[in-house]
Order: sequence, then C-alpha cells, then structure tokens
Amino acid sequence: MEYEEERARLADRLERRHGIDEDVAEAIRAVPRHEFVPEDRRESAYADRPLPIGHNQTVSAPHMVAVMTDHLDLEAGEDVLEIGTGCGYHAAVTAELVGAEHVYSVEYIVDLIEDARENLADAGYGDIHVRHGDGHDGWPEYAPYDAAYLTCAADEIPDAVIEQTRNGGRVLAPVGDLAQDLVLAHVTDDGVERDHLGGVQFVPMQGE
Repeated sequence: MEYEEERARLADRLERRHGIDEDVAEAIRAVPRHEFVPEDRRESAYADRPLPIGHNQTVSAPHMVAVMTDHLDLEAGEDVLEIGTGCGYHAAVTAELVGAEHVYSVEYIVDLIEDARENLADAGYGDIHVRHGDGHDGWPEYAPYDAAYLTCAADEIPDAVIEQTRNGGRVLAPVGDLAQDLVLAHVTDDGVERDHLGGVQFVPMQGE
C-alpha cells in the first residue's frame, strides 16, 4: 500500500508539472517501479530521478519516461520497438498503453536481459518480447513498427530503426554525445521529418 500511494503521488506530480496525458499518468500509476530497481534502491523508487541498475546503466527518471511516452502518442494495439531494455521499466509503461504483446525490446548487455525478463514477468508484463542484440540493427523480424524509441543516446537515429518504422510512424531518440537533444522523427513517404524537443542526458548507446 505504501508503494501504491507513492506511485499515485508521483503520477499526480508528473501530470501537473509536465502536462502529460491522462493515459500516460495512469500507466505511471500502474507500473510498480520498485520491482524494476535493485532492492537496495527501492526506497528511492518513486523519487523522480534516474537510478543505477548495474553495468554502468540507469533506469530513467519517471518524468523522462512519462514525457517520452507522451510524445509518442501511443494507442492500444500499436507495435512498438524499444532499443535499450535496461531493467524493463520503460517497456512496462509502454505496455500499459499498447499491450505487452505489442512491445519488442532489444538489449545489448547480456547480463541485463535475464534480469529484465524476470522483472517484467514478476510485474505482470511477461508477454513483452525481449532479445539480445545490437540496437543499431533494430529487430527486423517483427517490422514494420508503428513507433520506436531509444532509451540511450545515439550519434544519429539508427537507419535500421527508421527503415523498420512504417510510413506515418514515429521514432523518438536522444541524439548527440555530450550535448544531447531529444528528437522526434516522423516517417513519411517523402522522407523523415524531425522535431527537436530539447536537451536531455542519457547513457550512450552501445554496439557497433
């Protein structure tokens, strides 16, 4: 009950401060973030800040997960590609909006994969698809996707991720090295249109 109350207060704060849609706020209310962070970090699970999850990686601050989810404007039944599973929390929030079976997540760090799968299964999101791979390659088997996003910063949005997103779809990614910009790319028949949404700070993408 204590965690539920903390989670509800967090969602209320995010809704007020960041103007996220109600369905995104409900997703934040629903996903038990404390089940996705190391046990010695659970007292901070509902603080609005990143937390370390091992292997020099972090789980994003809840407001960043909420804002990114809000920008993608997800609808039930849409297929979504996630690059960077991490601990699984962001994927679970996405699953609340589209359905767990519609989320496809690629993780580069082998040691994180089993932890993420276990976290997701324990929290009720075991139908999310998770595999080991280089996110630069996307996940072509289930393409095209309606939306895709990166939970890590890339020099550029990977070409494969763009190519695996359908026309009319969108891709959200932190782009840059020391100075990063959150970029929302709209995939169209005429190419890719990019909106720059502001500065962010993410761990760097690994792989090729």
